[in-house]
Amino acid sequence: MGRGRYGPDAAALDVALEKVFSSHAVDPARVAVGGYSDGASYALSLGLSNGDLFTRVLAFSPGFVAPASRVGSPRFFVSHGTRDGWLPIDMCSRRIVPDLERAGYEVRYREFEGGHVVPPGIGREAVEWLCSPLG
Repeated sequence: MGRGRYGPDAAALDVALEKVFSSHAVDPARVAVGGYSDGASYALSLGLSNGDLFTRVLAFSPGFVAPASRVGSPRFFVSHGTRDGWLPIDMCSRRIVPDLERAGYEVRYREFEGGHVVPPGIGREAVEWLCSPLG
């Protein structure tokens, strides 16, 4: 999946996915990737590079996007706190989301009053979005 560009975490994810796919019935239309903070940045990057595998991407307070390429057309859920002191919203999600939308991706974006966290309401909405029918 990461083909060496993203380091050992992406390689470990490849191995885990291979094991799951070989031992369980997986609906390929329901495979998603997600993360928080740096994990959200990885999720966005890997999701864009592997949009033929990941149909949905969840990114809570991402900092950047660095895809190796753009493949497929995954859908995105992105959230970010307006008072995030770790990854400031103006430098991060308020740039990332418009870039994704200009590239033609479907994005559900939620800003909230707060810092570098995932509030319970945002988490619930993300799960509902993830579990909703692929239309």
